[in-house]
Amino acid sequence: MEKHEIENLREKVTCAIVLEAAGWKIDLKESTRRSVKFRRADGEIIIVIHEGRGWFDPLSPERGDIFDLAVHLGADGFVAACEHLAPLVGFAPSKPAWTRPARPSPAAPITERWQRRFKPQPGSATWRYLTSERALPDDVVQSAIAQDCLREGPHGSMWAAHRSAVGVLTGWEERGPFWRGFATNGAKELFRFGAQAADRICVTEAAIDAMSLAAIEVLRPDTLYVSTGGGWSPATDEALRHIAMGSHFHLVAATDNNRQGDVYAERIQAIAAEAGARYIRSRPRGDDWNEDLKALLARFSHPRLVASA
Repeated sequence: MEKHEIENLREKVTCAIVLEAAGWKIDLKESTRRSVKFRRADGEIIIVIHEGRGWFDPLSPERGDIFDLAVHLGADGFVAACEHLAPLVGFAPSKPAWTRPARPSPAAPITERWQRRFKPQPGSATWRYLTSERALPDDVVQSAIAQDCLREGPHGSMWAAHRSAVGVLTGWEERGPFWRGFATNGAKELFRFGAQAADRICVTEAAIDAMSLAAIEVLRPDTLYVSTGGGWSPATDEALRHIAMGSHFHLVAATDNNRQGDVYAERIQAIAAEAGARYIRSRPRGDDWNEDLKALLARFSHPRLVASA
C-alpha cells in the first residue's frame, strides 16, 4: 500500500469506526466527549481518545492508533491491518446522543474557573443531586465542602476537586443528573477527602464513591478517601506511590466490583508491595460504593427491616 493510501486510511477511519464495525458498543453512561468507552460482551473495554485518533485498553498497557487497534483486534501485522481498515473508508459510525452540546475550551485558568463557582448550599440543585439522587448524608457533603472539595457545576452538576500532594488544584470530576466528564484542560491526579494526614488510604474510582464509602464507614478519622476519577494517569500513579511510602500506611483498594476495578486493585497492591505498606482489597457488594450506600439506606428506611435490626 502506498504512503498516500495509508494516510488516507488514517484520515478517513477512526478508532470508533473500527470498533463499531467489529461489534463493539458505546457505554454512554461511562463516556465523555473526549473519552468514549466501548465494550464487548465478554467484558473487554477500549477507551477512544484524541477525537477518535487514539485508543487505550484500561485493563492492559495496550494503546495506539487505528493500525495498532486493528492488530489488537486480531490483524496479523501492519499489512493485514491495512487490508482490514481499507473497506471501512466511508463507514458512518453512530453518533452518541450527548445531552450537552460541545463547548469551546475556556481561556480562564483552572483555579479561576473553580473560584467562580459557588459551594453547594442546602436546597440548591447540586445539593439535591448529592443528597437525594446520590443519597449522600448531609454531614458528609458538609465535610467535603468544608475541605473545599466541592463546587456547584452547571445544571445541578457537581464538581469534585483533584489536587496534588501540596494542595494545588489540577482539575475536577464533573458529575450530574445528565452529565459526566472532567474539567476541560484539567489533569486527573486524586480527589482527596477525609483526614489528610491519615495512615489508611481508601482508593476508589469516583469522588461520589469516595464520599459514599466515607458515609458507610461514618467518616473514619484515620482514613483519607481518594478517587482516581475513573482513570489511571501517570500523575495518579505517582501520587499513590507518594502517599503510600512507609510500612505504617494501610492501602485499601476500594475500586469497583468489576474487571476494571480488579485491574486497578492489582496496581494498588503492587504499589503497596513496593512501598512496604499494608494492603487489603475492599470490594463493594454492588458495582460501586454508591450502590451499596443506597442499598444500606433503603434497608434501614424499611419499617419492617428496622424493627428486626
